[in-house]
Amino acid sequence: MQADAIMSKPVVCIDPSASIAEAAGLMLSKKVSGLPVILNDGKLLGIVSEGDFLRRGELGTQRKRSRWLEFLVSPGKAADEYVRANGRRVEEVMSQDVVTTSPAASLAKVVELMTRHHVKRIPVVEAGKIVGIITHSDLLRALLGVLPHGVATVIDDEQIRHNIATELARQRWAGNDLINVMVDKGVVTLSGAIFDERERQAAIVAAENVSGVNAVKDDLFCADPVSVFLVS
Repeated sequence: MQADAIMSKPVVCIDPSASIAEAAGLMLSKKVSGLPVILNDGKLLGIVSEGDFLRRGELGTQRKRSRWLEFLVSPGKAADEYVRANGRRVEEVMSQDVVTTSPAASLAKVVELMTRHHVKRIPVVEAGKIVGIITHSDLLRALLGVLPHGVATVIDDEQIRHNIATELARQRWAGNDLINVMVDKGVVTLSGAIFDERERQAAIVAAENVSGVNAVKDDLFCADPVSVFLVS
């Protein structure tokens, strides 16, 4: 799946000369948490988000430091913080280093960009102009579209067991066949040894995601790796 398949469009944008009040009002009325900042020709200049309004002089939330820490802050940084806390126009408070992607980018690439840059939205740009935007909500909608719905398919117990065992065999945390799988009328029983309690939930999830599973019973025990090898 590519970015253009899930991106939101048309994009709610704002002009760099717009006031802070206009930006805040537009976010609230359109129920969005960020606005791409564009010129009349559609060129992307930056992005303004709720985070840019957190430290404002009007709210008394501007950054404050002890006197000795303030002494260590460069004049340039102090000036930048002052503008962000007191600026009146969008162009004065917006973030200019915007992380963007292309319409053909994979969702894996989009999520990797969001994670690496700690951002909640990625403008989709083509030929220098914004054509869409992807937010966490768009990814949730995409996920909802591919999650299974409706009545579970009836599958033979042996096929279910085989499918679970195959999935576990692909996972390096699964302990080299130490997890046993039994299936009776779609009810899965997991038994055997795990070496970390986090592996318990992982094994349950692996079983739950196999088609035809109605329920999962956990009979796994967490053992000291040394003791298991001694017994075997």
